Parts: sequence; C-alpha cells; structure tokens
Amino acid sequence: MSVAGNRDIKRHWRLHQRTSFVAQPENRLMVFWQTRRSIPREGGCVHDEIKPNWLSEIVRRFSVFMFTINGWSAVQENPPPRKAVIIAAPHTSNWDFLYFFGLINKLKIKSYWIGKDTLFKPPWGDMMRRLGGIPVNRSKSQNMVDAMVKEFERRDDFLLTIPPEGTRGSVKEWRTGFYYIALKAKVPLIIGLMDYSKRTGGLGPSFMPSGNYKDDMQKLSDFYYSVTPKYPDKAMRDIVSTEPGSAGDKHDKGEAR
Repeated sequence: MSVAGNRDIKRHWRLHQRTSFVAQPENRLMVFWQTRRSIPREGGCVHDEIKPNWLSEIVRRFSVFMFTINGWSAVQENPPPRKAVIIAAPHTSNWDFLYFFGLINKLKIKSYWIGKDTLFKPPWGDMMRRLGGIPVNRSKSQNMVDAMVKEFERRDDFLLTIPPEGTRGSVKEWRTGFYYIALKAKVPLIIGLMDYSKRTGGLGPSFMPSGNYKDDMQKLSDFYYSVTPKYPDKAMRDIVSTEPGSAGDKHDKGEAR
C-alpha cells in the first residue's frame, strides 16, 4: 500500500474515534461541560480568562463608542501593575458603569469587576461574565474577600475593579471589602475616577494599603474631593468617616460588606 493510502486510513481512523466518542450521550455531556465550565454559573465564581463572544464584543465596542461620542477623554497616570484593585468612584448613576467600562476598554485594560447578582440573571448572565463580571449576592453572607484574595494568589495577572459605594443611590459609608481585599492580597489600590465636570475618566495614583484604615481613607478623600460625580447630592463626601467597625469584624471571616 502507498504512503498516501496509509495516511488516508489513519486520518479516517482518527475521525472515527472522535465521532464515536462524542456520539455517546455521556460523552456529549462531558464535551458540553468542558466547553462551558470556564464561564461559571455560581455567584462569586471567577472564570480563568475573559473570553469574549460576538455579543460581549459588541457591548465592549459600544461602551468605547459611548465614552468617546459623549466627549469623554481617558487619562492614565501610569500603566497598571499586573495585580491591583481598581477603585471605581464616585458611583451615583447607571451611566457610571457604562462610562467606566468604556474607559477601561479605551485604555485597553483587561479587568474583572464586581457587580450585584441581579445583573447576571438570564439572558444576560453569560455575557456579563464574558465581560469580566463577578456576581455578588449582597443579601447573603459570602466570603468574597477571601475568595478574591485566593484569586490574586493563584494568578500572575489579575486586575479587579470594585465600586466601594456599592450602589448608585445615596450612601452614608463606603463598603470596605475593596480595601481588605487589597490589604490581604498585598496588592496596590488604584484610584479610578469619572469626573463629570471635566468629562474626564481615568486611572490616577496608586498606593499600597498600610493597614491603617483611617490614614488610607484620608488619602482617597483628598483625591476624590475634587472629583465631580453625575449627581453630587448622592455622593459621599466624607470618606474618612467610614468606620471599619463591623467590616473589620467581618473581614477577619473573609466577608465583604
């Protein structure tokens, strides 16, 4: 038999093995699970890599388009390190999310972000995860701080964006989970901002959390004092007054506020 004939036989045999494997119901289930498991369904889970599909890519490009067409400019003090927590503030409007997401993509930064679990309900959950989203159910006690710290420990590259205010409504204090994630993971905090008076969004200075919560909050307060949110009356101006109190008790257990 010729060499070409042997190649054809081997090719057909390999094809037969693959189709025979997938043909079995239990194997079809295995193939389906292997192709889907990188986009987890459970709240708080993080997939290993941001893997866009056609829909998430449209949303990503649309966010950059909206950021640009509405007259925003992107600024960046320094390229972000391989690991860091990005503070997304102030947060007083739904527009903040779209513009900040457009900013991150305008700067060509791949960042995961934490959002309330209602954003991840069908039919949009898969797309949100493919955009880097991590769902959080605030009505349940979750070890979100420890879970995120483990993600930082097991990865070489991990940027995590968190809005400390947690909601676009008026708040009396920041949620402190973002701080304790950075502190326990030993990664810097990057000051992210959306200044509506200047139509400027960007990543400002960064610093390592010292463990002295009040002193570190003062650094943030000094910076954000000059940043104008979309709805100033909803913004929290006195960041320093945020008490670690109950958050401090919770962060020992790995719970984010």
